[in-house]
Amino acid sequence: MKIYTKTGDDGTTGLFYGGRVRKDDTGPEAYGAVDEAVSAIGVARAAAGDDPIADLLLDVQRDLFVVAAELATDPSNHHKLQPGVSKSTPEMVSGLESAIDQITDGSGLPTEFVVPGGSSVAAAIDLARTIVRRAERRTVTHLAVTAMDGSAVEYLNRLADYLYVLARSAEDAWVPSRAHQSNQEGA
Repeated sequence: MKIYTKTGDDGTTGLFYGGRVRKDDTGPEAYGAVDEAVSAIGVARAAAGDDPIADLLLDVQRDLFVVAAELATDPSNHHKLQPGVSKSTPEMVSGLESAIDQITDGSGLPTEFVVPGGSSVAAAIDLARTIVRRAERRTVTHLAVTAMDGSAVEYLNRLADYLYVLARSAEDAWVPSRAHQSNQEGA
Protein backbone atom coordinates (compact mmCIF):
# COMPACT_ATOMS: atom_id res chain seq x y z
CA MET A 1 0.00 0.00 0.00
CA LYS A 2 1.24 3.50 -0.82
CA ILE A 3 0.64 6.68 1.13
CA TYR A 4 -0.67 8.44 -1.94
CA THR A 5 -3.96 7.36 -3.48
CA LYS A 6 -4.38 10.12 -6.10
CA THR A 7 -8.11 10.23 -5.26
CA GLY A 8 -7.72 13.78 -4.01
CA ASP A 9 -6.05 15.03 -7.16
CA ASP A 10 -9.42 16.33 -8.34
CA GLY A 11 -9.67 18.66 -5.33
CA THR A 12 -11.98 16.44 -3.28
CA THR A 13 -11.48 14.50 -0.08
CA GLY A 14 -13.18 11.49 1.45
CA LEU A 15 -15.36 11.77 4.53
CA PHE A 16 -15.65 9.49 7.55
CA TYR A 17 -18.40 6.93 6.79
CA GLY A 18 -18.21 7.76 3.08
CA GLY A 19 -18.90 10.53 0.66
CA ARG A 20 -16.61 13.11 -0.91
CA VAL A 21 -16.52 16.90 -0.74
CA ARG A 22 -14.30 19.63 -2.08
CA LYS A 23 -11.16 20.13 0.00
CA ASP A 24 -12.13 23.74 0.61
CA ASP A 25 -15.62 22.83 1.84
CA THR A 26 -16.57 23.99 5.34
CA GLY A 27 -16.09 20.49 6.83
CA PRO A 28 -12.48 20.00 5.69
CA GLU A 29 -11.76 23.60 6.71
CA ALA A 30 -13.08 22.86 10.21
CA TYR A 31 -11.49 19.48 10.78
CA GLY A 32 -8.31 20.67 9.06
CA ALA A 33 -8.02 23.43 11.65
CA VAL A 34 -8.65 20.84 14.38
CA ASP A 35 -5.84 18.75 12.90
CA GLU A 36 -3.55 21.81 13.04
CA ALA A 37 -4.50 22.23 16.70
CA VAL A 38 -3.65 18.58 17.43
CA SER A 39 -0.22 19.09 15.90
CA ALA A 40 0.39 22.36 17.72
CA ILE A 41 -0.59 20.74 21.01
CA GLY A 42 1.87 17.98 20.11
CA VAL A 43 4.62 20.59 19.87
CA ALA A 44 3.64 21.86 23.32
CA ARG A 45 3.56 18.31 24.67
CA ALA A 46 7.04 17.62 23.28
CA ALA A 47 8.31 20.86 24.84
CA ALA A 48 6.84 19.77 28.19
CA GLY A 49 8.95 16.59 28.21
CA ASP A 50 8.42 14.66 31.43
CA ASP A 51 6.38 17.44 33.03
CA PRO A 52 2.90 16.21 34.08
CA ILE A 53 1.40 18.88 31.83
CA ALA A 54 2.35 16.63 28.88
CA ASP A 55 -0.24 14.06 29.99
CA LEU A 56 -2.92 16.75 30.15
CA LEU A 57 -2.07 17.82 26.62
CA LEU A 58 -2.21 14.23 25.39
CA ASP A 59 -5.73 13.93 26.81
CA VAL A 60 -6.74 17.01 24.82
CA GLN A 61 -5.21 15.63 21.63
CA ARG A 62 -7.27 12.47 22.01
CA ASP A 63 -10.44 14.50 22.54
CA LEU A 64 -9.69 16.51 19.42
CA PHE A 65 -9.66 13.30 17.38
CA VAL A 66 -13.29 12.86 18.49
CA VAL A 67 -14.17 16.39 17.37
CA ALA A 68 -12.39 15.90 14.04
CA ALA A 69 -14.24 12.64 13.37
CA GLU A 70 -17.54 14.40 13.97
CA LEU A 71 -16.64 17.26 11.64
CA ALA A 72 -15.39 14.83 8.98
CA THR A 73 -18.75 13.06 8.82
CA ASP A 74 -21.50 14.03 6.42
CA PRO A 75 -24.61 15.02 8.41
CA SER A 76 -26.54 12.16 6.78
CA ASN A 77 -24.20 9.75 8.58
CA HIS A 78 -24.21 11.41 12.01
CA HIS A 79 -26.48 8.69 13.35
CA LYS A 80 -23.46 6.36 13.05
CA LEU A 81 -21.30 8.45 15.40
CA GLN A 82 -20.63 7.25 18.93
CA PRO A 83 -20.69 9.79 21.77
CA GLY A 84 -17.22 10.33 23.19
CA VAL A 85 -15.63 8.21 20.45
CA SER A 86 -16.57 9.99 17.22
CA LYS A 87 -19.02 12.63 18.49
CA SER A 88 -18.34 15.37 21.02
CA THR A 89 -20.43 15.36 24.18
CA PRO A 90 -21.51 17.74 26.94
CA GLU A 91 -19.42 15.57 29.30
CA MET A 92 -16.30 16.46 27.34
CA VAL A 93 -17.15 20.14 27.80
CA SER A 94 -17.87 19.76 31.53
CA GLY A 95 -14.60 17.86 31.95
CA LEU A 96 -12.74 20.88 30.62
CA GLU A 97 -14.74 23.20 32.86
CA SER A 98 -13.74 21.15 35.91
CA ALA A 99 -10.10 21.25 34.86
CA ILE A 100 -10.27 25.02 34.30
CA ASP A 101 -11.80 25.49 37.76
CA GLN A 102 -9.09 23.34 39.34
CA ILE A 103 -6.33 25.36 37.69
CA THR A 104 -7.83 28.74 38.51
CA ASP A 105 -8.58 27.67 42.08
CA GLY A 106 -4.92 26.68 42.44
CA SER A 107 -3.21 29.58 40.71
CA GLY A 108 -5.83 32.24 40.02
CA LEU A 109 -6.15 34.26 36.83
CA PRO A 110 -3.78 36.95 35.58
CA THR A 111 -4.77 40.47 36.50
CA GLU A 112 -2.97 42.02 33.52
CA PHE A 113 -2.81 41.44 29.78
CA VAL A 114 -0.67 38.37 29.11
CA VAL A 115 2.10 38.51 26.52
CA PRO A 116 2.81 34.91 25.45
CA GLY A 117 6.35 33.64 25.91
CA GLY A 118 6.79 33.35 29.68
CA SER A 119 8.26 29.89 29.04
CA SER A 120 8.74 27.73 25.98
CA VAL A 121 5.98 25.34 27.07
CA ALA A 122 3.54 28.17 27.80
CA ALA A 123 4.34 29.83 24.46
CA ALA A 124 3.68 26.57 22.61
CA ILE A 125 0.39 26.12 24.47
CA ASP A 126 -0.62 29.71 23.64
CA LEU A 127 0.10 29.10 19.95
CA ALA A 128 -2.04 25.96 20.10
CA ARG A 129 -4.79 28.01 21.79
CA THR A 130 -4.91 30.44 18.88
CA ILE A 131 -5.20 27.55 16.43
CA VAL A 132 -8.04 26.10 18.50
CA ARG A 133 -9.79 29.47 18.19
CA ARG A 134 -9.44 29.24 14.40
CA ALA A 135 -10.86 25.70 14.52
CA GLU A 136 -13.76 27.05 16.55
CA ARG A 137 -14.48 29.76 13.96
CA ARG A 138 -14.32 27.24 11.11
CA THR A 139 -16.62 24.91 13.05
CA VAL A 140 -19.17 27.68 13.58
CA THR A 141 -19.23 28.21 9.82
CA HIS A 142 -19.57 24.48 9.16
CA LEU A 143 -22.44 24.16 11.63
CA ALA A 144 -24.25 27.08 10.03
CA VAL A 145 -24.07 25.35 6.65
CA THR A 146 -24.89 21.80 7.78
CA ALA A 147 -27.18 22.34 10.79
CA MET A 148 -25.11 19.67 12.55
CA ASP A 149 -25.75 19.03 16.23
CA GLY A 150 -23.28 18.09 18.93
CA SER A 151 -20.97 19.88 21.30
CA ALA A 152 -18.06 20.64 18.97
CA VAL A 153 -18.27 24.44 19.20
CA GLU A 154 -18.72 24.37 22.96
CA TYR A 155 -15.83 21.95 23.32
CA LEU A 156 -13.48 24.07 21.19
CA ASN A 157 -14.54 27.23 23.00
CA ARG A 158 -13.86 25.68 26.38
CA LEU A 159 -10.63 24.09 25.14
CA ALA A 160 -9.23 27.50 24.22
CA ASP A 161 -10.02 28.69 27.75
CA TYR A 162 -8.41 25.55 29.18
CA LEU A 163 -5.26 26.04 27.14
CA TYR A 164 -5.09 29.66 28.27
CA VAL A 165 -5.12 28.75 31.97
CA LEU A 166 -2.86 25.75 31.35
CA ALA A 167 -0.30 28.05 29.73
CA ARG A 168 -0.50 30.41 32.70
CA SER A 169 0.03 27.49 35.07
CA ALA A 170 3.05 26.40 33.00
CA GLU A 171 4.52 29.87 33.48
CA ASP A 172 3.87 29.65 37.21
CA ALA A 173 5.30 26.10 37.37
CA TRP A 174 2.07 24.96 39.03
CA VAL A 175 0.72 21.86 37.40
CA PRO A 176 -2.76 20.60 38.22
CA SER A 177 -3.59 16.96 38.65
CA ARG A 178 -5.15 15.16 35.71
CA ALA A 179 -8.63 16.45 36.49
CA HIS A 180 -9.54 16.53 32.81
CA GLN A 181 -10.88 13.08 32.16
CA SER A 182 -10.06 12.00 28.64
CA ASN A 183 -13.00 10.66 26.73
CA GLN A 184 -10.79 7.67 25.98
CA GLU A 185 -11.19 6.51 29.57
CA GLY A 186 -14.97 6.43 29.18
CA ALA A 187 -14.90 4.85 25.74
